[in-house]
Amino acid sequence: MSIHAAVRQFRAGQLWRADGWHASAALAVDADGRLREPDDRADGEMIGAWVLPGMPNLHSHAFQRAMAGLAERKGRADDSFWSWRETMYAFAATVGPDELQAIAAQLYVEMLKAGYTHVCEFHYLHHQPDGTPYEQPEAMSLALIEAAREAGIALTLMPVLYISGGFDGRALTARQRRFGHDVAAYLRLLDTLRKHESDNLRIGIALHSLRAVPEQAMRDVLASDLAKACPIHIHIAEQIGEVQDCLATRGARPVEWLFEHADVDARWCLVHATHLTAAETAQLARSGAVAGLCPTTEANLGDGLFPLAAFQDAGGTLGIGSDSHISISPVEELRWLEYGQRLTSGHRNIAARAQGVSVGETLWRAALHGGAQASGLPVGELRSGARADLIVLDENSPLLAARDARSMLDSFLFAGNTPLVRDVMCGGEWAVRDFRHRDEERIATRYRTAVKTIGVA
Repeated sequence: MSIHAAVRQFRAGQLWRADGWHASAALAVDADGRLREPDDRADGEMIGAWVLPGMPNLHSHAFQRAMAGLAERKGRADDSFWSWRETMYAFAATVGPDELQAIAAQLYVEMLKAGYTHVCEFHYLHHQPDGTPYEQPEAMSLALIEAAREAGIALTLMPVLYISGGFDGRALTARQRRFGHDVAAYLRLLDTLRKHESDNLRIGIALHSLRAVPEQAMRDVLASDLAKACPIHIHIAEQIGEVQDCLATRGARPVEWLFEHADVDARWCLVHATHLTAAETAQLARSGAVAGLCPTTEANLGDGLFPLAAFQDAGGTLGIGSDSHISISPVEELRWLEYGQRLTSGHRNIAARAQGVSVGETLWRAALHGGAQASGLPVGELRSGARADLIVLDENSPLLAARDARSMLDSFLFAGNTPLVRDVMCGGEWAVRDFRHRDEERIATRYRTAVKTIGVA
C-alpha cells in the first residue's frame, strides 16, 4: 500500500483551528492516527458541520468517580475539604487493580462522550491498602494504562510521589500508606513505566503537594533525567489551611515557596493554585506554567475561586480538569469557571477581556492550549503532526439552530446541559459515533459489577 493510500481524507463544514473557525475545511489522517497536510483537491468524507479539537483533561483521580455523591451528607459543623478527605481515604481502601481498571475505563468512556480526548491521570493508589507493594509494584498503574487503551483515550500517566503526612514531616497515616514511596522506589516506578510509552501514552511526574513531599525529596526527583523533559504536576494552594501551615513551617506561602526552591517553567502544571496573592498570580503567569483549574471539584470541596481576570491580564496559561469527577464535562468546567467570576464580581463576560470578544471562544481556546501543554503530547490543536483527536457537534440539536460561527462556541458552552458532542475521534479512530461509545455496554456492565463488589451504596 502506498503512503497516500493509507491517508484518509475528511471534510468539515466549519473546523476550529487556533485562529478560529475555517469554513469548508479539509483534514487528512494518516495510518498512525496523526493529522497530515490535506490534499484540498481530493474528495473527503463529510464528518459534520461543526468540528472542534478534543479537549485535554489535565487533572484526574480516576477512582474517585465511583464515590461521586457519597460525601454529600452533613457531618461535623465545619465540614470542609479535610473532612471530605477522610471519606475519600475510606473509599480508596476498597479499590484494587481490577476495580480500578473497571472504574477508570467507565470514567474514560464518559470523558470521551463529553468531549475530552486526553487525560492526565494524577495517580497515587500505588500499593495494597496496608501499604504493602503488590507482587507487581506497578500493578495499579498498569490498570490505568489498560483502561485508557480499552476506552480509546490518550493518557498522560502521572504517578504521584507521596512521602510525608504534613509540612512538619510527620509519618503517613495508616490510610495514606498505600500512597507512599521513598525517592528511589518512586524513580524505579517511573523508569519501569517509561517502557510502556507510545503515541497514546506519556509518563510524567506528579508531586502530590508541598506538605507530602519534603524539600530534599523534591530536589532529588527534579534532578533526575526524566524530569528534564516531561510534564511535572503538583497540587498547590488549594486550601487556606494549606497556606497557613506552609507559612507556619516554611515561612512562605506555597506558591511563593515553590518558586523560590524550584525552576518552575512551562513543564509545570500547578493544580488549583486557588489562594494566590497578586504577586504570586503575576509570577505564575510569567513562568509559563499552567494553572490547572478544576472548577466543579473546587466548588464541591469549598476550595475557593482562582483569580481568573488578573491571571489572564498577566498573560497566564490555564487548562481544566475534572479532578474528583463529580462532573465530567469540559462545558461545565468552563461554564463554572466563568460563572464563579461573575458571582464574586457582580459583572458578566469576565473571561472576555476586551469589548466584542467571545467568552466561549476565549475559554475553549485557552483550555485547549493549556491542556495540551500540561499533557506532554501533541494534542489540543487540529494541525499537521498533531494527534487526530476531534469532536463533532450535533448540528441537528435545537440548541444550535440558526447559530453561525460567531455564536457557535458561546452556544455550546452556555445554552444548557443537553449533550451536544455527537462523534469523537481519538488517535484517528472513532471512539464515539452518534452519542454511543464503541464498547459502552461491556465497560458499563463490568463497572456496575465492580461497584457492587466494593459495596459503596
